[in-house]
Amino acid sequence: MAIATINPFTGRTEQEFEPHDETEVDRRIAEAHAAFGALRATTFAQRAEWMRAAARLLEADAPQLARIITIEMGRPIKAARAEVLKCAKGLRYYADHAEEFLAPQPLADPSAVGASSAGTRYAPIGVVLAVMPWNYPLWQVLRFAGPALMAGNTGLLKHASNVPQAALYLGTLFERAGFPVGAFHTLLIPAADVERVLRDPRVKAATLTGSEPAGRSLAAIAGSEVKHVVLELGGSDPFVVMASADVARAASVAVTARNQNNGQSCIAAKRFIVHTDVYDEFTRLFTAGVAALAVGDPLEETTDVGPVATESGRDELEGQVADAVAKGATVLTGGVVPDRDGWFYEPTVLADVTPGMRLFLEEAFGPVATVYRVGDREEAARIANGTTFGLSSSVWTTDAEEEDWFVRNLDVGAVFVNGMTASYPELPFGGVKDSGVGRELAAAGIREFCNLQTVWKA
Repeated sequence: MAIATINPFTGRTEQEFEPHDETEVDRRIAEAHAAFGALRATTFAQRAEWMRAAARLLEADAPQLARIITIEMGRPIKAARAEVLKCAKGLRYYADHAEEFLAPQPLADPSAVGASSAGTRYAPIGVVLAVMPWNYPLWQVLRFAGPALMAGNTGLLKHASNVPQAALYLGTLFERAGFPVGAFHTLLIPAADVERVLRDPRVKAATLTGSEPAGRSLAAIAGSEVKHVVLELGGSDPFVVMASADVARAASVAVTARNQNNGQSCIAAKRFIVHTDVYDEFTRLFTAGVAALAVGDPLEETTDVGPVATESGRDELEGQVADAVAKGATVLTGGVVPDRDGWFYEPTVLADVTPGMRLFLEEAFGPVATVYRVGDREEAARIANGTTFGLSSSVWTTDAEEEDWFVRNLDVGAVFVNGMTASYPELPFGGVKDSGVGRELAAAGIREFCNLQTVWKA
């Protein structure tokens, strides 16, 4: 794939970028390595000052940044602005809490190990490679970069090839804020060059947000080099609605939970698993809400759903839906490619989806929802757990015992009760099974790329 801005609203290439050659990549790795030596010697207070400056830059640049996001990957402009501001909040969160999260932990009774004092401390590990996706072109990167730099590490960003302007902005942000030159560099390289960077001995670890195949490939390389990885991969999140739920509220939230970011979110609700007692009411309300979404120019403030980010992604959705319909699924709304320019797919709801269909197991990365009727919570959990993914989930019930039962029985990284899944700086984020390993955000996220060092003193 060329490194280029291709506007998904028009399908036209707006700007192309030359990839960095080996000499330039090596120069940037060397600068990141040198910057690590400088950054690790600074105090948390100094890093926090620079991090807050980066947050202020984001806020000042928000109008132009939001427009870049929308033009490069089609996110509605109002949501793009919200992403920028969320990033600023995330950077401030780590500026405020990094020192607390990485404070030394003394052993309460060092005499038990024959010492006068003993405990653990967190130390940065060095240069970390981040391989990031296009769907949240700022947030996915900065929720890694904020904690990584506050810990004293430095970063190299290999961003998705269709968001180069966002990548280049991020490559200068931290230096503009005062961090040492090379503390965070963008590498404009194709996916094929990632292996060479990861095998460089100056690069100590990697993080990837993206597809399961990409994650497996990166993990295999890192494993052969004995380097740590954090992987946040796909998701086919269940949205479970039980008989006691506030059905109107659940259906209203479900529309947003499925169609946020044009349906292109790993933590978007994708499979709606509804108790038979409320299935008809929920499905009616949900389908009406999806059908009412305003589809159009993502630069317009009134647009709810814009185009899918890539032509191949739109074609994949079309194929998944066609497969389901051919095998007996029922289209409740949508299910077509509209006759217009750009890579649009109508927001869609499908019923009667069965195990022989691709959508039963595959992630639909776009505005396509599937609904399932179930008779009890055991059947709901069986369908919810019946994929290889285990990222997050949403459960709607007013029965406290039932809430607890689902929390204990869903094989996922997170359970949101009576609300839609979201990522917050204050809470760990990540999945199980094929949805990945490791955690981002909160205290867990900053500790992922640290050496937990034991210190014992006689």
